Amino acid sequence: MQEIDICSIDECDSLLATSLPLVNTMNIWKLKLSQLRALLAVAKYGNFSEAALQLDVTQSTISHAIATLEDELGVVLFLRGRHGAQLTPVGERILNHAQQIKGLLESMMLAADDERGLKGGTVRIATFRSIATHVLPEAIARLHQLYPTIQISLIELDELYQLRQALNQGQVDICVAEMLNGDEFEAIHILDDDYIALLPPQYGLRDAQLTKEDLYKYPLITSSHDSCSGRMRDCLKELDKPLEVTYRIRHDSSMASMVQQGLGIALMTELSAKPVPEGVRVCRLPFPASRPIGATLLKDALHSPAIYAFLDALREMGEFSAAQAI
Repeated sequence: MQEIDICSIDECDSLLATSLPLVNTMNIWKLKLSQLRALLAVAKYGNFSEAALQLDVTQSTISHAIATLEDELGVVLFLRGRHGAQLTPVGERILNHAQQIKGLLESMMLAADDERGLKGGTVRIATFRSIATHVLPEAIARLHQLYPTIQISLIELDELYQLRQALNQGQVDICVAEMLNGDEFEAIHILDDDYIALLPPQYGLRDAQLTKEDLYKYPLITSSHDSCSGRMRDCLKELDKPLEVTYRIRHDSSMASMVQQGLGIALMTELSAKPVPEGVRVCRLPFPASRPIGATLLKDALHSPAIYAFLDALREMGEFSAAQAI
Protein backbone atom coordinates (compact mmCIF):
# COMPACT_ATOMS: atom_id res chain seq x y z
CA MET A 1 0.00 0.00 0.00
CA GLN A 2 1.34 3.40 -0.93
CA GLU A 3 2.17 5.65 2.01
CA ILE A 4 0.79 9.17 2.01
CA ASP A 5 2.69 11.91 3.83
CA ILE A 6 0.44 14.21 5.84
CA CYS A 7 2.03 17.59 6.45
CA SER A 8 1.26 19.84 9.41
CA ILE A 9 -0.78 23.01 9.05
CA ASP A 10 2.39 25.10 9.34
CA GLU A 11 4.09 23.00 6.63
CA CYS A 12 1.05 23.39 4.36
CA ASP A 13 1.15 27.16 4.85
CA SER A 14 4.83 27.11 3.95
CA LEU A 15 4.20 25.09 0.78
CA LEU A 16 1.39 27.41 -0.25
CA ALA A 17 3.58 30.45 0.31
CA THR A 18 6.24 29.11 -2.06
CA SER A 19 3.86 27.86 -4.75
CA LEU A 20 1.26 30.66 -4.98
CA PRO A 21 1.75 34.20 -6.31
CA LEU A 22 2.59 36.88 -3.74
CA VAL A 23 -0.89 38.45 -3.85
CA ASN A 24 -2.46 35.22 -2.61
CA THR A 25 -0.19 34.99 0.46
CA MET A 26 -1.69 38.10 2.05
CA ASN A 27 -2.93 37.12 5.51
CA ILE A 28 -6.55 38.31 5.71
CA TRP A 29 -6.66 37.49 9.43
CA LYS A 30 -4.36 40.43 10.09
CA LEU A 31 -7.17 42.77 9.07
CA LYS A 32 -9.09 44.10 12.06
CA LEU A 33 -12.69 45.20 12.39
CA SER A 34 -11.46 48.42 13.99
CA GLN A 35 -9.59 49.19 10.74
CA LEU A 36 -12.70 48.62 8.63
CA ARG A 37 -14.71 50.73 11.08
CA ALA A 38 -12.18 53.55 10.67
CA LEU A 39 -12.35 53.19 6.87
CA LEU A 40 -16.15 53.47 6.88
CA ALA A 41 -16.05 56.49 9.20
CA VAL A 42 -13.41 58.45 7.27
CA ALA A 43 -15.21 57.72 3.99
CA LYS A 44 -18.50 58.91 5.50
CA TYR A 45 -17.26 62.12 7.16
CA GLY A 46 -14.51 63.05 4.70
CA ASN A 47 -11.76 63.71 7.23
CA PHE A 48 -9.85 61.98 10.00
CA SER A 49 -10.70 64.40 12.80
CA GLU A 50 -14.49 64.16 12.33
CA ALA A 51 -14.28 60.37 12.06
CA ALA A 52 -12.35 60.28 15.34
CA LEU A 53 -14.95 62.51 16.98
CA GLN A 54 -17.84 60.32 15.85
CA LEU A 55 -16.13 57.09 16.99
CA ASP A 56 -15.03 58.71 20.27
CA VAL A 57 -11.32 57.95 19.72
CA THR A 58 -8.26 60.10 19.08
CA GLN A 59 -7.33 61.27 15.60
CA SER A 60 -4.02 59.41 15.89
CA THR A 61 -5.97 56.18 16.49
CA ILE A 62 -7.87 56.70 13.22
CA SER A 63 -4.69 57.64 11.35
CA HIS A 64 -2.88 54.56 12.64
CA ALA A 65 -5.81 52.28 11.74
CA ILE A 66 -5.97 53.57 8.14
CA ALA A 67 -2.18 53.50 7.70
CA THR A 68 -1.99 49.92 9.00
CA LEU A 69 -4.88 48.85 6.74
CA GLU A 70 -3.15 50.41 3.72
CA ASP A 71 0.03 48.60 4.74
CA GLU A 72 -1.73 45.25 4.97
CA LEU A 73 -3.52 45.71 1.65
CA GLY A 74 -0.55 47.26 -0.12
CA VAL A 75 -2.64 50.09 -1.63
CA VAL A 76 -3.43 53.73 -0.87
CA LEU A 77 -7.05 54.15 0.24
CA PHE A 78 -7.22 57.91 0.77
CA LEU A 79 -5.63 60.99 -0.71
CA ARG A 80 -4.86 63.30 2.21
CA GLY A 81 -5.02 67.04 1.78
CA ARG A 82 -5.94 70.33 3.40
CA HIS A 83 -9.58 69.73 2.53
CA GLY A 84 -9.79 66.32 4.14
CA ALA A 85 -9.45 62.74 2.93
CA GLN A 86 -10.70 61.58 -0.48
CA LEU A 87 -11.06 57.94 -1.48
CA THR A 88 -8.82 56.69 -4.27
CA PRO A 89 -10.42 54.53 -7.01
CA VAL A 90 -9.21 51.36 -5.31
CA GLY A 91 -10.34 52.83 -2.00
CA GLU A 92 -13.86 53.12 -3.44
CA ARG A 93 -13.86 49.44 -4.38
CA ILE A 94 -12.51 48.35 -1.00
CA LEU A 95 -15.04 50.58 0.77
CA ASN A 96 -17.80 48.68 -1.04
CA HIS A 97 -16.40 45.39 0.31
CA ALA A 98 -16.14 46.88 3.82
CA GLN A 99 -19.80 47.86 3.65
CA GLN A 100 -20.68 44.31 2.65
CA ILE A 101 -18.67 42.97 5.59
CA LYS A 102 -20.55 45.32 7.91
CA GLY A 103 -23.83 44.00 6.52
CA LEU A 104 -22.70 40.41 7.07
CA LEU A 105 -21.73 41.19 10.67
CA GLU A 106 -25.15 42.71 11.28
CA SER A 107 -26.73 39.60 9.78
CA MET A 108 -24.67 37.46 12.15
CA MET A 109 -25.96 39.45 15.12
CA LEU A 110 -29.55 39.14 13.90
CA ALA A 111 -29.13 35.38 13.50
CA ALA A 112 -27.78 35.15 17.05
CA ASP A 113 -30.71 37.23 18.33
CA ASP A 114 -33.11 34.91 16.53
CA GLU A 115 -31.50 31.89 18.16
CA ARG A 116 -31.68 33.50 21.62
CA GLY A 117 -35.35 34.28 21.12
CA LEU A 118 -34.94 38.06 21.16
CA LYS A 119 -36.85 38.54 17.91
CA GLY A 120 -40.09 37.43 19.47
CA GLY A 121 -41.74 35.96 22.49
CA THR A 122 -43.89 37.42 25.24
CA VAL A 123 -42.99 38.78 28.67
CA ARG A 124 -45.93 38.41 31.09
CA ILE A 125 -45.83 41.03 33.86
CA ALA A 126 -47.92 41.49 37.01
CA THR A 127 -47.81 44.98 38.49
CA PHE A 128 -49.60 47.72 40.42
CA ARG A 129 -51.63 50.37 38.58
CA SER A 130 -49.22 53.15 39.58
CA ILE A 131 -46.22 51.19 38.27
CA ALA A 132 -48.04 50.29 35.05
CA THR A 133 -48.84 53.98 34.56
CA HIS A 134 -45.63 55.74 35.58
CA VAL A 135 -42.74 53.23 35.34
CA LEU A 136 -43.35 50.46 32.83
CA PRO A 137 -44.12 52.53 29.69
CA GLU A 138 -40.59 53.97 29.68
CA ALA A 139 -39.01 50.55 30.24
CA ILE A 140 -41.12 48.99 27.47
CA ALA A 141 -40.21 51.82 25.09
CA ARG A 142 -36.51 51.20 25.80
CA LEU A 143 -37.00 47.47 25.19
CA HIS A 144 -38.78 48.02 21.87
CA GLN A 145 -36.01 50.30 20.60
CA LEU A 146 -33.82 47.17 20.46
CA TYR A 147 -36.37 44.36 20.19
CA PRO A 148 -39.59 45.71 18.67
CA THR A 149 -41.19 42.27 18.20
CA ILE A 150 -41.11 41.22 21.86
CA GLN A 151 -44.67 41.27 23.17
CA ILE A 152 -45.61 42.56 26.63
CA SER A 153 -48.62 41.28 28.58
CA LEU A 154 -49.61 43.32 31.66
CA ILE A 155 -51.85 42.25 34.52
CA GLU A 156 -52.70 44.91 37.13
CA LEU A 157 -53.19 43.50 40.65
CA ASP A 158 -53.79 45.25 43.98
CA GLU A 159 -52.28 43.09 46.70
CA LEU A 160 -48.89 41.51 47.33
CA TYR A 161 -50.43 38.10 47.93
CA GLN A 162 -52.00 38.28 44.44
CA LEU A 163 -48.58 39.04 42.91
CA ARG A 164 -47.02 36.17 44.83
CA GLN A 165 -49.78 33.80 43.73
CA ALA A 166 -49.56 34.81 40.06
CA LEU A 167 -45.80 34.24 40.06
CA ASN A 168 -45.89 30.91 41.92
CA GLN A 169 -48.68 29.55 39.73
CA GLY A 170 -46.89 30.46 36.50
CA GLN A 171 -49.51 32.98 35.40
CA VAL A 172 -46.78 35.61 34.92
CA ASP A 173 -43.04 35.59 34.33
CA ILE A 174 -42.15 38.59 36.45
CA CYS A 175 -43.65 40.99 38.99
CA VAL A 176 -42.75 44.66 38.79
CA ALA A 177 -44.06 46.20 41.99
CA GLU A 178 -43.06 46.23 45.63
CA MET A 179 -40.39 43.54 45.86
CA LEU A 180 -41.52 40.15 47.16
CA ASN A 181 -39.69 38.41 49.99
CA GLY A 182 -39.03 34.68 50.09
CA ASP A 183 -36.33 32.10 49.40
CA GLU A 184 -38.09 31.09 46.19
CA PHE A 185 -37.77 34.59 44.73
CA GLU A 186 -35.02 36.64 43.16
CA ALA A 187 -35.59 40.40 43.39
CA ILE A 188 -33.87 43.25 41.55
CA HIS A 189 -34.23 46.73 43.05
CA ILE A 190 -35.18 49.48 40.58
CA LEU A 191 -36.19 52.54 42.62
CA ASP A 192 -37.67 53.74 45.93
CA ASP A 193 -41.19 55.16 45.90
CA ASP A 194 -41.33 57.67 48.76
CA TYR A 195 -44.44 58.28 50.84
CA ILE A 196 -45.80 61.81 50.79
CA ALA A 197 -48.81 63.69 52.16
CA LEU A 198 -51.52 65.28 50.03
CA LEU A 199 -53.18 68.28 51.68
CA PRO A 200 -56.34 70.17 50.79
CA PRO A 201 -55.76 73.76 49.64
CA GLN A 202 -57.81 75.19 52.56
CA TYR A 203 -55.47 73.75 55.21
CA GLY A 204 -53.09 76.59 54.41
CA LEU A 205 -49.88 75.14 55.89
CA ARG A 206 -46.95 77.42 55.23
CA ASP A 207 -44.27 74.79 54.90
CA ALA A 208 -44.09 71.79 52.54
CA GLN A 209 -42.71 69.80 55.48
CA LEU A 210 -45.37 68.37 57.81
CA THR A 211 -44.69 68.12 61.53
CA LYS A 212 -45.88 65.33 63.79
CA GLU A 213 -48.32 67.81 65.34
CA ASP A 214 -49.90 68.43 61.92
CA LEU A 215 -50.82 64.75 61.67
CA TYR A 216 -52.87 65.00 64.88
CA LYS A 217 -54.78 68.10 63.71
CA TYR A 218 -56.50 66.69 60.65
CA PRO A 219 -58.30 63.48 59.58
CA LEU A 220 -55.96 60.95 57.95
CA ILE A 221 -56.61 58.98 54.76
CA THR A 222 -54.55 55.89 53.90
CA SER A 223 -54.74 52.96 51.50
CA SER A 224 -56.59 49.80 52.42
CA HIS A 225 -54.14 47.62 50.50
CA ASP A 226 -52.05 45.30 52.66
CA SER A 227 -48.63 46.51 51.55
CA CYS A 228 -49.33 50.25 51.79
CA SER A 229 -51.46 50.17 54.93
CA GLY A 230 -49.06 47.85 56.71
CA ARG A 231 -46.02 49.99 55.99
CA MET A 232 -47.77 53.20 56.98
CA ARG A 233 -49.23 51.57 60.10
CA ASP A 234 -45.70 50.62 61.20
CA CYS A 235 -44.54 54.21 60.69
CA LEU A 236 -47.46 55.69 62.63
CA LYS A 237 -46.78 53.31 65.54
CA GLU A 238 -43.40 54.97 65.97
CA LEU A 239 -45.04 58.27 66.89
CA ASP A 240 -45.14 59.46 70.50
CA LYS A 241 -48.85 58.74 70.95
CA PRO A 242 -51.41 56.67 69.03
CA LEU A 243 -52.72 58.16 65.81
CA GLU A 244 -56.00 57.02 64.32
CA VAL A 245 -56.68 56.72 60.60
CA THR A 246 -60.09 58.15 59.68
CA TYR A 247 -60.47 56.71 56.16
CA ARG A 248 -59.01 53.61 54.52
CA ILE A 249 -59.60 53.76 50.77
CA ARG A 250 -58.99 51.15 48.09
CA HIS A 251 -58.30 53.31 45.03
CA ASP A 252 -55.57 55.95 44.81
CA SER A 253 -57.67 58.32 42.71
CA SER A 254 -60.44 58.20 45.32
CA MET A 255 -57.97 59.16 48.05
CA ALA A 256 -56.79 62.16 46.02
CA SER A 257 -60.39 63.22 45.33
CA MET A 258 -61.22 63.10 49.03
CA VAL A 259 -58.27 65.37 49.75
CA GLN A 260 -59.43 67.77 47.05
CA GLN A 261 -62.80 67.94 48.81
CA GLY A 262 -61.11 68.85 52.09
CA LEU A 263 -61.88 65.58 53.91
CA GLY A 264 -58.36 65.05 55.26
CA ILE A 265 -54.67 64.42 54.62
CA ALA A 266 -53.81 61.44 52.41
CA LEU A 267 -50.65 59.47 53.16
CA MET A 268 -49.62 57.70 49.95
CA THR A 269 -46.65 57.08 47.68
CA GLU A 270 -45.51 59.56 45.05
CA LEU A 271 -46.31 57.24 42.15
CA SER A 272 -49.77 56.47 43.53
CA ALA A 273 -50.53 60.17 43.97
CA LYS A 274 -49.96 61.04 40.29
CA PRO A 275 -51.59 62.97 38.78
CA VAL A 276 -52.05 65.30 41.75
CA PRO A 277 -55.46 67.05 41.50
CA GLU A 278 -55.52 70.79 40.96
CA GLY A 279 -55.15 72.80 44.16
CA VAL A 280 -53.91 69.85 46.24
CA ARG A 281 -50.56 70.40 47.96
CA VAL A 282 -47.77 67.85 48.21
CA CYS A 283 -45.88 67.83 51.52
CA ARG A 284 -43.07 65.78 53.03
CA LEU A 285 -43.82 63.54 55.98
CA PRO A 286 -42.19 64.10 59.40
CA PHE A 287 -40.58 60.65 59.11
CA PRO A 288 -38.83 58.83 56.25
CA ALA A 289 -40.95 56.16 54.56
CA SER A 290 -40.75 54.49 51.16
CA ARG A 291 -41.56 51.25 49.40
CA PRO A 292 -38.84 49.51 47.33
CA ILE A 293 -39.96 48.93 43.76
CA GLY A 294 -38.29 46.18 41.78
CA ALA A 295 -38.58 43.13 39.58
CA THR A 296 -39.25 39.78 41.26
CA LEU A 297 -38.80 36.42 39.52
CA LEU A 298 -38.90 32.79 40.59
CA LYS A 299 -35.31 31.90 41.44
CA ASP A 300 -35.29 28.36 39.98
CA ALA A 301 -37.46 29.00 36.90
CA LEU A 302 -36.09 28.81 33.37
CA HIS A 303 -36.35 32.36 32.04
CA SER A 304 -36.45 33.22 28.34
CA PRO A 305 -33.95 35.65 26.76
CA ALA A 306 -36.85 38.07 26.22
CA ILE A 307 -37.29 38.33 30.00
CA TYR A 308 -33.62 39.18 30.49
CA ALA A 309 -33.85 41.78 27.71
CA PHE A 310 -36.78 43.39 29.52
CA LEU A 311 -34.87 43.35 32.82
CA ASP A 312 -31.96 45.13 31.13
CA ALA A 313 -34.34 47.84 29.88
CA LEU A 314 -35.87 48.15 33.36
CA ARG A 315 -32.43 48.51 34.99
CA GLU A 316 -31.38 51.16 32.47
CA MET A 317 -34.54 53.12 33.21
CA GLY A 318 -33.89 52.91 36.96
CA GLU A 319 -30.25 53.98 36.56
CA PHE A 320 -31.29 56.92 34.37
CA SER A 321 -33.94 58.02 36.90
CA ALA A 322 -31.41 57.78 39.74
CA ALA A 323 -28.90 59.87 37.78
CA GLN A 324 -31.55 62.51 37.07
CA ALA A 325 -32.37 62.74 40.76
CA ILE A 326 -28.76 63.49 41.78
